[in-house]
Amino acid sequence: MNSMRQALVDTSDWGCDMGGRDLARRSGASRRGFLKGGALALVGTSVIPSFLLRSVMAEATTAAANNKRLVVLFQRGAADGLNIVVPYTEKNYYALRPSIAIKQQDVLDLDGRFGLHPAIAAFKPLYDQGHLAIIHAAGSTDSSRSHFDAQDYMESGTPGLKSTQDGWLNRALLNGPAPDGPGGKPSAFRAVALGTQVPRTLQGKVPAIAVSNLADFSVGGKGPQTSSISNAFQAMYDESSDAVLHGTGQETFEAVKMLKSADPAKYLAAAGVTYPNTPFGNSLKQIAQLMKANLGVEAAFSDIGGWDTHQNQGAATGQLANRLTEFANGIAAFWKDMGDDAESITLVTMSEFGRTARQNGTGGTDHGHANVMFVLGGQVKGGKVYGKWPGLDNGQLNEGRDLAVTTDFRRVLGEAAYKTLGAKNMEVVFPGARVSPADFLNFV
Repeated sequence: MNSMRQALVDTSDWGCDMGGRDLARRSGASRRGFLKGGALALVGTSVIPSFLLRSVMAEATTAAANNKRLVVLFQRGAADGLNIVVPYTEKNYYALRPSIAIKQQDVLDLDGRFGLHPAIAAFKPLYDQGHLAIIHAAGSTDSSRSHFDAQDYMESGTPGLKSTQDGWLNRALLNGPAPDGPGGKPSAFRAVALGTQVPRTLQGKVPAIAVSNLADFSVGGKGPQTSSISNAFQAMYDESSDAVLHGTGQETFEAVKMLKSADPAKYLAAAGVTYPNTPFGNSLKQIAQLMKANLGVEAAFSDIGGWDTHQNQGAATGQLANRLTEFANGIAAFWKDMGDDAESITLVTMSEFGRTARQNGTGGTDHGHANVMFVLGGQVKGGKVYGKWPGLDNGQLNEGRDLAVTTDFRRVLGEAAYKTLGAKNMEVVFPGARVSPADFLNFV
């Protein structure tokens, strides 16, 4: 695309401390012109991030070179996979869930065995077109039913090991091809999380940024002190002797000011695309803007809470259905908004564990074990439910209460990282897991 595109966004806090981001870009320009044209890294708090001290935006990155990008979405709170992708031919499914099971006539059939919850109807065309793959009975080898521990293990990629300091997605980037930007330096946007802090998944040696609410963005924050802090920040660039910053700091600062003066509402999604007017919908919209701005994003992370349905979960309608509608409509809007660029994207969803197979006494479900994962992408071999189904008969349940895990979640994430990011050494990405390309499900 040769025309100037400004990708600016409006966002807000959301359930899991995830917020928004923004930017502007000019393609086909020189590095100096690129910076002056408005491609820069943004932050949404009064904290000046260290990445601005280390790196100025590069025009090309590994992601640009191989044209592949990975988006990871975390459903925090333990989503009920059994009511999301329904095993509607299992008689015990209905016996275990007399009031919250999805009735057969309401299920959106996939393959004569499984069907989608009606609230995620937006996924059905993606599945039918072969872009959406489903992995059922996936989960962690660790049996923890603690939200905190289970999320930590999935984000670190080392179930049962609390001493791991970095996240699996950071290690995947570290293990992938070396950045090929000017001087071998990656884009400041190589690894981006939507929120106020870098999540566990992206912590590690590869610099990652968390981009927050554009409405709160300024160089140094908001309020009466903004001007003096802004001046100090500009002076820092002007006086820098750093080889990376010297000679480009002023252009970067001017670009920051240009961005601040732009109207975030100017960004328009693709024709016919409407994102949910929610924090999650806004976060996906902004991921699309980051990627369409061609800023060298290789990996993006966001999350959505509200899946801990202990009470009044509902069936075809209700609490879970409402969350699912937002979830599916947001992802479907993101896919459509990306247009032809969606061919280079792999999007994978995960949740710390599933819910109990049997409903509880308050019309909900408690903390379980195996769950369902979705993988969406232009190169995905969709239209299929992957994984070995363990069954729901009483004797087949994990500990007599949950769907059993038959696919380690690391096999799913490993395949996505291997085939999208080029992370070839799975022992580095998932130490001790024995994840091997020979064991991939081959959904990509």
